Amino acid sequence: MGVKQIKIDVSEVTIGMFVSGLDRPWTQTPFPLQGFYVRDLDEINQLKAHCHHIYIDVLKGARPVKANLRSMSAAPRSKPSVRTSASEKVTGMPPLKVKHNAYPVSQSLREEMSEARELHREVYGAVSQVLEQLARGDAKGAILDTKRAASAMVGSVLRCPDAFTWLTRVKQKDEHTYSHSVRSAIWGILLGRHMGLSKSDLEVLAMGLLLKDVGKTRLPSELLAKKERSAIEQAEYEKFVTLGVEILEQTPDVPPRVVSVVKTHREHVNGSGYPGHLRGEKIPLLGRIAAVVTFYDEVTNPRGVKYPLSPSKAVAQLYEGRDSLFQGDLVVEFIRAIGLYPTGTLVELNTGEVAVVVEQNFERRLKPHIMVVLDPYKRALPEPVYLDMAADDKQKQAKIDAGKLSAAEVEWVEVAQDLEPGAYDVDVLGICDEYIQRAAVKQGLFGFLKSKKLAGMFGAS
Repeated sequence: MGVKQIKIDVSEVTIGMFVSGLDRPWTQTPFPLQGFYVRDLDEINQLKAHCHHIYIDVLKGARPVKANLRSMSAAPRSKPSVRTSASEKVTGMPPLKVKHNAYPVSQSLREEMSEARELHREVYGAVSQVLEQLARGDAKGAILDTKRAASAMVGSVLRCPDAFTWLTRVKQKDEHTYSHSVRSAIWGILLGRHMGLSKSDLEVLAMGLLLKDVGKTRLPSELLAKKERSAIEQAEYEKFVTLGVEILEQTPDVPPRVVSVVKTHREHVNGSGYPGHLRGEKIPLLGRIAAVVTFYDEVTNPRGVKYPLSPSKAVAQLYEGRDSLFQGDLVVEFIRAIGLYPTGTLVELNTGEVAVVVEQNFERRLKPHIMVVLDPYKRALPEPVYLDMAADDKQKQAKIDAGKLSAAEVEWVEVAQDLEPGAYDVDVLGICDEYIQRAAVKQGLFGFLKSKKLAGMFGAS
């Protein structure tokens, strides 16, 4: 299975094409991803303004996945005068103030992973206990535990974003609401970190996302578990936001800004959300962020679905909702923050092999670190093979530049597509453990050799 990439003049671009390459570096253009579907005339005009020709992938070049927007606004509203279509576009919002690279990675994945695993277990336990305490009206210690959990999560993600991203893959099938809250908080911190939000803002955001579903403890379990709800049932379900706000407002020591995140995490910028039908800037920034990450986690981890959407399809749905459900440039920053293939994604390569994305390359999002686990015939390899795709490209280009190989002789390794979670029964978390163990052995060997070299330099025996 090969990627059929062809070069075309920018004047030939049409909606639905998948742009896989440009005639200039991606960083010199406004496009958020190294590879994207053309969705509207604005993007065509941007391509024409920045490029003379582009490369398109004819295998991917179908019309992008459409979001099911109707289901998001099907419920009757308490304020019919402000009811609006979920697909209605919103313009005129001021651009985001983003400070990229505010938090450089300070810890390796191997170093952070052990601490993140333990913290992940503690956070799950704390969230479960907090929700139960708040549901009973017993707030003693609950809010303090949540603050501690939020602060610890922020610290881990700031040090090494990949570590906690891996742990979003952990399933707690009988505790869907708790799992969803924790994963949403992780995505929120990742986005806030990417945007350069202050640590205090990140902690407020994390705490709000951990507590955003507390109102669901007041709803019948059968209502929460329903995949399809009638209009009346949906209206009843949506009360969980107001119920959660009431619980938190009656609980001592909950910061008002945390309550604000809970109150606004289901609002949409075009007014089609709930419970307040707020529009645009009337939704605070942290609430707008919470809406984006809540949606993303819901479509990638839906309740009761064995095989959820792949990350690229989830991103396509999120992108479809830009400037209607979600602030457009906030969606773009989220895509930039997590990449098209987030850590833990199962991917198929243009060689036919199947691999797991084990670590991001923040300079080249479409060239992550991977572990190849299946051969082109989808048979398990004796052991996973590690590949740094960006480094592999660099080495091959160096050989071309040195005249050792011609461009026609080089087989570039590309991600052909991402796969649905669970495809081919690949143990993704097991691959993560394998990668971490290898990194630990490599680091230990490096340290040993370095110490021997230093000993030799200083004349030690």
